[in-house]
Amino acid sequence: MKTIRRLIYVEALKAVAFVTLGFLSLFFFFDFVDELQSVGKPESLAYGPMQALVYVALMVPSHLYELLPITVLIGCIFVMARLAQSSEYTILRTSGLGPWRALRTLLLLGLGFVILTFAVGDYIAPLSGRTGQLFKSRYQAPYTLVGNTGAWLKEKRDNVSYAVNVLSISRDGTLQNARIFEFDANGYVSKQLVAKSARIFDGHWTLADVEKQDYDTRSAADKARVTTDKIPQMDWKTSLTAEMVSVALLRPDRMSTIDLFDYIRHLDANGQTAQRYEIEFWRKVFYPLSCLVMVVLALPFAYLHFRQAGITTYVFGGVMIGISFFLLNNVFGYLGNLSNWSPWLTAAAPGMIYSVMSLTAFSWLVLRR
Repeated sequence: MKTIRRLIYVEALKAVAFVTLGFLSLFFFFDFVDELQSVGKPESLAYGPMQALVYVALMVPSHLYELLPITVLIGCIFVMARLAQSSEYTILRTSGLGPWRALRTLLLLGLGFVILTFAVGDYIAPLSGRTGQLFKSRYQAPYTLVGNTGAWLKEKRDNVSYAVNVLSISRDGTLQNARIFEFDANGYVSKQLVAKSARIFDGHWTLADVEKQDYDTRSAADKARVTTDKIPQMDWKTSLTAEMVSVALLRPDRMSTIDLFDYIRHLDANGQTAQRYEIEFWRKVFYPLSCLVMVVLALPFAYLHFRQAGITTYVFGGVMIGISFFLLNNVFGYLGNLSNWSPWLTAAAPGMIYSVMSLTAFSWLVLRR
């Protein structure tokens, strides 16, 4: 059995690697062509073709994470179909490779792909994506803007609520035009801090060129007073980290599971909706497990006959199944966010649907024969 497992594993790994390389090359070409639109613009004269190549290369791990379940399906279908066409799989069956043993063999292979997908999506892709965004920002516009009003964050500490507004972030990570509103226990604005720039440190922000306004909410309406002070530099104690600010300023698609979990806890603690991030968190949990579903879905192709139809037809079918899984995964994410579905069920639904498909195909084509 060691020889049989080695044969299947080597062939499957070579096929998956070849398919993955082909897809990554295609995405690399498309991304590079898209980035050429930013080359030579007046606001990004230093952003040339070499910088675009580096940025696109740093985006490759993100594409690898998204494509791995699809390439695992296509590669395994090709191997199983080729073994069946050449009658090698028939020989393997006569050598003791029964359906359940073949299933265990492929599940062990799929477990390796699960670990690889998790490692790429949770460690390599977030790091490379963040590095690529910072690299690109060095050569383009001086600041990264977020809409017309900037990014908004909320924090609650010691019965006091804070609303933080950041208009933009500079190339070196300095926050520009930061505004901090402090609310008392009754929900009234009691203080406002307006800083031209801010630097994020562990447990506090260092604000520069601060205009501090204190509102006397205890006075009567006709005697309300506003006290304004100018402060060159001050420290503001907060639990808002650089990762949380980057989530608001940049897109959270490439966050790691731990960062998503911490940010969800922060939103819950401050009474903010976390539906979108909870769905993304559970997708991070369930998405690597889809590799197990894909290898099970590929096993029935070893029990098909190829006298009239070639491998190309079945490989094309595998491509369409993989694309449909990718589309269904995204559609369920949008629908779950709009309809306020259970986050874990929204993230697990595509994998559950394809699990039923794979087990049905396995029972019909494998166990019944």
